[in-house]
Amino acid sequence: MPYLILGGAQVAVGAAAIFARFALGGAGPLAVSASRLAIAAIALLVFAAFARTRAPRRATLRQNVVLAVAGVALALHFAGWIWSLEYTTIAISTLLVCTSPIWTALYDAIVRKRGLSPAAMAGFAGGAVGAIMVVGLDSTPPPNAGHQWLGVLLAIVGAIGIAAYLLLVREVRADLGTRSIVTRTYFWAALALVLASLIARQAPPPLDATAAWGGILAMALISQLLGHTAINASLRWFSPSAVSFATLLEPVFAAILALIVFHEALPLPAVLGGVILLASIGVVLREERLVNWMAP
Repeated sequence: MPYLILGGAQVAVGAAAIFARFALGGAGPLAVSASRLAIAAIALLVFAAFARTRAPRRATLRQNVVLAVAGVALALHFAGWIWSLEYTTIAISTLLVCTSPIWTALYDAIVRKRGLSPAAMAGFAGGAVGAIMVVGLDSTPPPNAGHQWLGVLLAIVGAIGIAAYLLLVREVRADLGTRSIVTRTYFWAALALVLASLIARQAPPPLDATAAWGGILAMALISQLLGHTAINASLRWFSPSAVSFATLLEPVFAAILALIVFHEALPLPAVLGGVILLASIGVVLREERLVNWMAP
């Protein structure tokens, strides 16, 4: 059962890009992102109102500010990643948005003065080579021809956004429970995305756009609530390091589903670049775990 829960979580999260592509057929990326987060936030707030659980620890003013900023970073992640799906393939977008461990390790090395081991530096170099191979050697026609690099940039913005979110949440995780954290951050992310979609004049899909709303609901309920909740639940049986490594399966599942549903197939050289990129992220994750374990 633990392996089924962890594996099912990766499939649910990996399928998010498929759901997003359907959702984008009826609305702009900001509206899609706002709808996804709003549904997830409302579901969590309703659950909190009716769940008979011990009252969560009250967050301090500083913690609330940190969680609000983390919510904005989460909004940046979803907006950048979902927007990238309009300009590049699902496989490339999902691969690049999963490079967040590289950005968190780079932050720790530069800001927190944690030195990089030779293995970690090799992981950074391998990740760069793999990313260049994936993007440069992919011949799959993107949804909007001529804007491939815009999609690449937006996916990287999404990766940096989720990296910033994880770094901020790390500051308060010891004092607040997971449900308390995600309820607050989802609320702020939804609010930021609703405001952004209003400014950009991106309306939600019309009510009769069943495919678009199906994609949004699937992202919110399957990928967001079930997938990410299962990832958190799997920490009962697996170490955080093992769970982090397991998330590297998400781009693999996304690429397989994209091939089946949209017939988006990466050429062999790009697939090899993806393998190098995922292996490099795995090396960085391993080195980051060792550094955190040895840190005072």
